Amino acid sequence: MTISSKERNILRDLAKQVAEIAADPHQDRTRRLWNKVNRLERTRPLILLHDATQHETGEKVQRACENDAAWYIEHPLRHEIYHWEHMRDDYIWEGVFHVRIPIHHEGYGIEAKWTRPDQVFGASHIDGVLKGDEDPHLIPMPTVTVDWDEAARQFEFISDVLGDILRVEKRGIDGYWYATLDDFIAWRGIEQTFLDMFERPEWLHGWLDRMCQFNLSLLDQYEKLGVLSLNNTGQCIGSGGIGYTDKLPADGFDPSRVRLKDQWGHATTQIFSEVSPAMQEEFALKYEKRFLERFGLSNYGCCEPLDLKVDLILKNIPNCRKLSMSPKANIARGAEALGKRAIFSWKPNPAWLGMPTWDVDWQRQQLQDAFEKTTGCVVEVIMKDLHTVRGEVNRMWEWVNMAVKLAEQYA
Repeated sequence: MTISSKERNILRDLAKQVAEIAADPHQDRTRRLWNKVNRLERTRPLILLHDATQHETGEKVQRACENDAAWYIEHPLRHEIYHWEHMRDDYIWEGVFHVRIPIHHEGYGIEAKWTRPDQVFGASHIDGVLKGDEDPHLIPMPTVTVDWDEAARQFEFISDVLGDILRVEKRGIDGYWYATLDDFIAWRGIEQTFLDMFERPEWLHGWLDRMCQFNLSLLDQYEKLGVLSLNNTGQCIGSGGIGYTDKLPADGFDPSRVRLKDQWGHATTQIFSEVSPAMQEEFALKYEKRFLERFGLSNYGCCEPLDLKVDLILKNIPNCRKLSMSPKANIARGAEALGKRAIFSWKPNPAWLGMPTWDVDWQRQQLQDAFEKTTGCVVEVIMKDLHTVRGEVNRMWEWVNMAVKLAEQYA
C-alpha cells in the first residue's frame, strides 16, 4: 500500500478541510440535539438527507488520486466535504477516519437467481430456487474469521498519511440489518412465500428459525471475538437517524470489549407491508425480538408502513427507540398511535425530489403538513433512497435548507 507524494499531499489537504469542519460549533450543537431526541425529548424535527445520487453530484466527488489505496481514503473525505458545503442538515462531521476490520463468514450458502431488466432502476423478477420441500439445515451455522494482520496493516498505512490530522480508528461490527424474510423471498419468491404462510407454515417457520439461529450465532461470535464497535456516535442506525445517545453504552461498560447491549440493533420486514398484524407477529416479530433483545436500544422498520402496527411492535420490541414511518404510512394515524413512546422516524417520499418540475414551495407544504400532525411526537426526518434528482443537484441543497428552516418553527 504505497502512494505518491502528490497523492499524499492531496489526501492531507482534504483531511485538513475535514478537520476544520469537525471543529465547527455545529457539531456539538447537533450532538446535543440527537442526544435529546434519542432520550425521547421533544426538539425541533431533525433533518437528514442520505445522498444516494452520487452519480449526479459532479466534480466534487470525482477522484484525483489514481492509486486505489489513495482513492480508498480520498472518496469518503470528498463526500464529507461535499455534504458540508452543500447540504447542511443534521448530520455530524466527526473528524474520524474509520479503518474497517476485515471480518468474514460463509453466508447462508444459498444463491438467489434473478431476471434483471436493462434499466438500472427497473424491477427484477425473482427466479425461486427453493421448491418447498428443502431442509432448512441447508443453511450451515457460520464461522466468523477476522484478519487482524490486514487490519493492522491498513491502520498503520492510513495513520501514517492522516493520523496527525484526523483521528484514525479501527472499526468492527457497528451496524445491523436483520431482514430474514426479505432475504428468504429472494430464494422462494414473494407470492410463494405468502402462500407458504397458509399452506406450509411449519416448513416456513423451520427456515426462519434456522436463519434466526444463524444470525444469533454471528452475534455470539462477534462479541466473543471482540470485533464490536460502539454505534452511539455520529452514524445512522439502520434506516433511521443518528445514534448519539447517553443511554449507551450500558452499565459496566469496558472500553476494551464492546458488548451487544452497548449497541443499537436494527430489524425490518419490508416485504410485509400488506400482511396482517397477526402474521407480522407470527412470522416476523417472533424472530426479530430474539435478535433485537440482545441490544441496548433498537430501530425497527424501513420502507414498510407501520402506522397500524405500532402497539404490536412496541409490545414485542420493548427496547425499540426509533420506529420507521415510511412514505406509505398514514402520518396522523401513526403519530396518534406512537406519541412519544419511540421516535417517529419519518421517511418522506424520495420521488418528490425527482419530479419533472421542481417546486420547493410544494415541498414545504408537504413537510409542514407532516410537522403539524406530529407535534405530539419526537421526530426525525430521513430523506433517503434517492435515485435521481434529474441532474439538478441543487434540489437536494434547497430541500435541506428549506426543511431545516421549517423544522425550527416546530421546536
